[in-house]
Amino acid sequence: MFLLQKKLNLNREISGLMKRFLLFTFSVLFPVLCSGQDVKLSEVIITIAEGMAGEDSDPEAVNLYIEKLHELEENPVKINSSGEEEISRLFFLSDFQIKALADYAHASGRIFSVYEIANIPGYNKETAEMMIPFITLDDKLKTDSDSVKWRNTLLTNLSDKPGMDDTSLTGSSLKMLTRYKFISGGFSGGFTVEKDQGEKLLSGNPPLPDFMSAYIAYNGRRVIRKLIVGDYSARFGQGTNINTSIRTGLSLTAPGYMSARNEIRQYTSTDENNFFRGMAAELTFKNLGLIIFYSKNFSDATLGSSSVTSKDYVENFYTSGLHTSSSQSAKKDAVTDQTYGINLSYNLNNIRFGLAWSEDRLSLPVKPSLNIPEKVFDFSGNRNTLYTIYYNSLIKKILLFGEFSTNETLKKAIVQGLSFRPSDRLSINLLYRNYDAGFITLHGKGPGSSSETGNEQGIIGNFTFEAAKHLFISGGCNIQHSPWLKYRNSFPSRGMKKEIIIRFLPDEKIIIEALFNNRLSTYDSETTGIPKQKEITTRNIRGSIRYTLNDHLILGTRLDYKLVSPSGSKGIMMLQDLNYRFRKIPLTLWFRYCLFSTDDWDSRIYAYENDLLYSFSIPALSGEGSRSYIMAKWDISDFADVRLKYSITSLYENSTIIEDRNEIKFQVKILF
Repeated sequence: MFLLQKKLNLNREISGLMKRFLLFTFSVLFPVLCSGQDVKLSEVIITIAEGMAGEDSDPEAVNLYIEKLHELEENPVKINSSGEEEISRLFFLSDFQIKALADYAHASGRIFSVYEIANIPGYNKETAEMMIPFITLDDKLKTDSDSVKWRNTLLTNLSDKPGMDDTSLTGSSLKMLTRYKFISGGFSGGFTVEKDQGEKLLSGNPPLPDFMSAYIAYNGRRVIRKLIVGDYSARFGQGTNINTSIRTGLSLTAPGYMSARNEIRQYTSTDENNFFRGMAAELTFKNLGLIIFYSKNFSDATLGSSSVTSKDYVENFYTSGLHTSSSQSAKKDAVTDQTYGINLSYNLNNIRFGLAWSEDRLSLPVKPSLNIPEKVFDFSGNRNTLYTIYYNSLIKKILLFGEFSTNETLKKAIVQGLSFRPSDRLSINLLYRNYDAGFITLHGKGPGSSSETGNEQGIIGNFTFEAAKHLFISGGCNIQHSPWLKYRNSFPSRGMKKEIIIRFLPDEKIIIEALFNNRLSTYDSETTGIPKQKEITTRNIRGSIRYTLNDHLILGTRLDYKLVSPSGSKGIMMLQDLNYRFRKIPLTLWFRYCLFSTDDWDSRIYAYENDLLYSFSIPALSGEGSRSYIMAKWDISDFADVRLKYSITSLYENSTIIEDRNEIKFQVKILF
């Protein structure tokens, strides 16, 4: 009887949500219709970020995805340059796609239409349309007088959550971010300044913002390809040794499949711990590539003191970057980290080999608590050395790549991948990884399901199939096993994730998508005494449609349903998007109205939102309520624009609003 009553209550909730949602949907579909490239671009960025970031537990990874996409928007890839180095800036493409596109551009002499790319082996209409905002079909790379002009970009963000002031915080509730960069010929530079909500604006002696970052870089075309002084990120091969850039993804249905990439790039993000500060250089000698780097940076940490020696040591690293209380401020820049290394690569026709070596030295030793079993294999000491060998080979329609890393205790990390295209309509990817418990990398992120490269074995497979004209099916499965204990698991644990997406693109104006996701995880049960392991299965079904009515209006509708077993927790979400660009005034609007109802936190639903440039918003919707936002962009002129976003989350109980959470964000961007 209780279960029947609960089901009836849920049905009434869903029925009420549907009535309100349908009423709103019809009300926004009726007005006079009006989309420009700017509106459509925003939707493409969100689509790619959702596909590649997936359920990554590291929010900074999502920030990096979106940041790199915005950089591509500002500086599109010149496809007709016919160079793999230039085309590889499209980081969401696989090595196979990069080489195929470079070979085609070189053989044809010039690509005249974006849809010409869809006919290249390894591509389809969906991928070609996704590339549109990030490429240009201009002539080959030129060095005209404009290339040495000094170009500046200044961007400032302000955000606040009215009514959520906490008197325990040391600073104001205002969050601030300022970014500046300049480009002049092959030279560029810039700085980033950030204050999180609750932090002091200026602190220390001399008084400075909580986080500051700066760099100067040079890009060349001869022996010196890149030189960076200041703050930078780096990635070699699969990233098991060094990767402070984008994490090698394991998205089951991502548009591309990232394999080995070597890069150093200027750091412009706001993760306050995972970046390098010093100098890095990339050199090339014909087919030989060399990257050398040195960094001396500070990391946040919780310190302890030995009662015997009275010497300090690191109990654990503090990675949130928030310093809103005296205890958190005491952790700031507590330990010095020196990192240096070298990466050597050689290209031989269709085969690339690489060797990497890196070493970390900390100013204080790390002493994890060995009374906690899951920390037995955690890093200890003040020095960590890693050695890596990797390869990448393209043989006709088959791409093979792999990597092997080890430390001084002979704990290893192994990655082996395979990507091939049996036909132009079908691509298949497989990747195996095996990370020993005890393999430690302080600045590496290899492909995997957790935020750390260690204590994981697994295999992933995915495919993309053009089943019919305009119909695309993507799917995949990831199986993982942790042979040692980890957070919330007092036993060896396992997990599995399966996903399938069907996309229908009948023309350039309509995108219809259906998704089914099944995820199995194991956790300790919440019982007293000896913990037991329980399996949790989460199923998610999603349907969405995006319709471009004309050059000034895009409409989007999405429906999500989530079921968690064995608890039976359910969740449903319905949202309506409207993106409108006025015809006669330089104003663009983004609007969303969303209704949600979930039984508890386990059945929460995430939805990406349009946000300020170089920012992202992924609210977790839980309980019963609504989520709305409106964002406006005003193009003051060709060299400046302003964005303003207001969002509000209302929580209901018995159809009565019990809480409103709102946020205001403001951004100014100036080009000069």
